[in-house]
Amino acid sequence: MHEVELFIQDMAIIMLIAGIVTVVFNKLKQPVVLGYIVAGVIIGPHTPPYDLIQDEKTVHILSELGVIFLLFSLGLEFSLKKLAKVGATAFIAAAAEILLMIWIGYEIGLYFGWKRMDAIFLGAMLAVSSTTIIVKALNELGMKNEKFAQIIFGILIVEDILAIGMIALLSGVATSGSVDSTEVFTTVGKLVLFMTVSLVVGIVAVPRLLSFIARFKSNEMLLVAVLGVLFGFCLLVMKLQYSVALGAFLVGAIMAESRQLHRIERLVEPIRDMFSAIFFVAIGLLFDPNVLVKYWMPITIITLAVVFGKLISCGLGTFVAGQGGRTPMRVGMGLAQIGEFSFIIAALGQSLKVTSDFLYPIVVAVSAVTALLTPYLIKAADPLSAKAVTLVPARVSGLLGMYSRWLESLQPTGDRAELTRIIRRILMQVMVNLALVIAVFLAGAFFVDGLSRQLSAWTPDPDVQKAIIWGCALVISLPFLIATYRKLQALSMLLAEVSVKPEFAGAYTSGVRKVVSEVLPIMSIVGIMLLIFVLSASILPPLNLLAFVLAAAAGLLWLLWSKLVKLHSRLQIALFETLDEQPDDVH
Repeated sequence: MHEVELFIQDMAIIMLIAGIVTVVFNKLKQPVVLGYIVAGVIIGPHTPPYDLIQDEKTVHILSELGVIFLLFSLGLEFSLKKLAKVGATAFIAAAAEILLMIWIGYEIGLYFGWKRMDAIFLGAMLAVSSTTIIVKALNELGMKNEKFAQIIFGILIVEDILAIGMIALLSGVATSGSVDSTEVFTTVGKLVLFMTVSLVVGIVAVPRLLSFIARFKSNEMLLVAVLGVLFGFCLLVMKLQYSVALGAFLVGAIMAESRQLHRIERLVEPIRDMFSAIFFVAIGLLFDPNVLVKYWMPITIITLAVVFGKLISCGLGTFVAGQGGRTPMRVGMGLAQIGEFSFIIAALGQSLKVTSDFLYPIVVAVSAVTALLTPYLIKAADPLSAKAVTLVPARVSGLLGMYSRWLESLQPTGDRAELTRIIRRILMQVMVNLALVIAVFLAGAFFVDGLSRQLSAWTPDPDVQKAIIWGCALVISLPFLIATYRKLQALSMLLAEVSVKPEFAGAYTSGVRKVVSEVLPIMSIVGIMLLIFVLSASILPPLNLLAFVLAAAAGLLWLLWSKLVKLHSRLQIALFETLDEQPDDVH
């Protein structure tokens, strides 16, 4: 009973102080997030005269729920359609920003003589901007619907995805203590595969489940179902040794395609606000004000590096992607801060015990300063860009204009644009189907021990067990392999029609086109099967059993070809129908 009393006491102190401080910050027109952090500093152990929190361990456990709900909410704002609108600009600007800021942070860490792992984590902390602070600032300034704001949102989406990848990589780096290029590419490949399969399977299944539950018109049932899917998927992700942040973000992105999106956001919002408040208060608990005095020089240098580094990287990336005028400056100024992911990465470093104690409060201080500067930087973007135009020499301005016109000339038009769109769509479908096939065989290899134990009651022979597991994986993959072959065949026919011209092939035109359209898909499928053999080597049966399994699969393919084609078609239609659906209005 005493433990319950202490818990209630801690929660009362956290919520009362946080409520009072955030009211003050709201009156001062400052980000509420900073108010939560300041509240944590006030009640934290480093602020005399009293240590108001009795059970910090429980508070930090609750703050992990804050991470889950914060990332889940970010996922709900994620949209594949929204990302497609900004296209290459978001990817180029985000990649430029993250690469440059990781390098800058790493070099700053080494300059101050910090540990190598401190420098690596500092670079990662500086790489990602704050979605919460930017959205709030743009809302307050009434600029949320402007062109540059839409580009910023696209960059934030890409950043969120890359940040999830960074968290996974940092966990591996922290465990091994070194950066192995092969391991990095393997980790990234597995992560991309897992995200692709999760999104595809989730978008087909989860929105339909939520639509079924929504028919009962019970907010309670829908909320419980949403939380069940959220925590269940987070548990799966943790079992696969990925960050819980990855699971929360992905399941949010999946539910973003549901017709019940607005209703889900409305139901989850109070829970998110409560636990995210505890998360930011927990950050403040770790903040030692003495660090500001002791490390004022690193804080100042890192703050300047964030502002100018993001201005240069995001602005340059936006311009390189073809955006001209004031847009690059406005994008760069809007993204010149760090926030939620920086705290998550800092907490990861502390939980793994690979970063120094001073790094966390330094990053919190830099986040606070850059958050305060954000509204002023956004407002200053227009006058600064106007001033920059007057300072740029006429020759340089002419070259920049030529570059923009050259990029516009590269854009396909007419029939060429339609052909490009068709080819891109076919390649995307091939990649998705291939990812699903690879995921099935990797899942068989991952669960081979458990499956073998189940099969041991039927047959004690390990080779036969492997043959059964590998054969089942192949049967499950057949619809996707057939779809991959058919898509490659369609692509080959299209490429043969476009590339083999009668003026060059003459009387052999139709024959050459037929050869191209038949040979390329077959060669591709052979290459895919070889890749499958390599990836599933741990469950690959001996040659005689493998031949038997392949022969059985070929017979099954011959008997059920049309049914497997129809099955895949229904799955594909379900996927596209979900992506094309619009969320219902909130009632």
